[in-house]
Amino acid sequence: MRHHAGIIMCAAVVTGAGLQAQPTFRAGVDLVTFGVSVVDQAGRLVTDLREDDFEIREDGTPQTLASFARGDAADELARVRLGLLMDVSGSMERDLALARTAAIKFLNALPEAQDITLVDYDTQVRVSRYGQADFPRLVERIRTGKLGGWTAFYDALGVYLDSVDLMDGRKVLVMYGDGLDTRSALRFGEMMTLLKASDVTVYAIGFIGHQPGNARMEGRLRLTRVAEATGGQAFFPSALKDLDEAYAKVLAEIRGQYHLGYVSTNRTTDGAWRRVEIRLTRPGLRVRAREGYFAPYVEPPPAGLP
Repeated sequence: MRHHAGIIMCAAVVTGAGLQAQPTFRAGVDLVTFGVSVVDQAGRLVTDLREDDFEIREDGTPQTLASFARGDAADELARVRLGLLMDVSGSMERDLALARTAAIKFLNALPEAQDITLVDYDTQVRVSRYGQADFPRLVERIRTGKLGGWTAFYDALGVYLDSVDLMDGRKVLVMYGDGLDTRSALRFGEMMTLLKASDVTVYAIGFIGHQPGNARMEGRLRLTRVAEATGGQAFFPSALKDLDEAYAKVLAEIRGQYHLGYVSTNRTTDGAWRRVEIRLTRPGLRVRAREGYFAPYVEPPPAGLP
């Protein structure tokens, strides 16, 4: 049952000219958090680990866990900030009906989410946020959006990341598209830098079957790189039955993630990239998570001032 009070919290149309190509670094963010999926040698999720099964190193220095939670706990599921990124450009003409059906099915499968941010894009990027009580309006928006225009994929992802940057909770983004881009002001490398600066886990549902060979390979590569950079995964269904299998895996991941937090021993506020390695004391298991984060940044005082 959908029990959260809901309002449309924001709605905006954004063009590429208004985007920033540089990540925003915030000072005073002490707790570093990671969503972590663990699989065995057969690729099956492992969901019975405890806090003392994990070890964290930041740039080689051991860190002490300050928080630990399992993703299937009721209070953790209620903290999910769900995002949907939908390509409604002309390149999706043959796949949009399937993508819309897929998005609505997924929303019905995760009723606990605190709120839902929808970003749909063609030449322009449109973003709006819905509480759970506004679920019918969200479904209507997904069903009736117009198709056409160029594809501003990188800009759309940048807009989403900016819109959720200051939010708390677990941020999960599910993307529906072909991975192509023909319009964005952001370049792929700039978009990936913004993604690395975020704490969002991305799952990509790629519709690439109707693209020509080179475009199909390029779209698959891009969507896979985006998802894996965040500790997520990419799926490439060709029919509705394939979507059911992909959704089962995504939902299992959301419920099976561990959420680890620590206060870094490195107090330098230089905005530098810090590599984080999450290890397991139990042998034969593999971790999937972000590879690091950008440190907080504080502008140094002008020369000559104390």
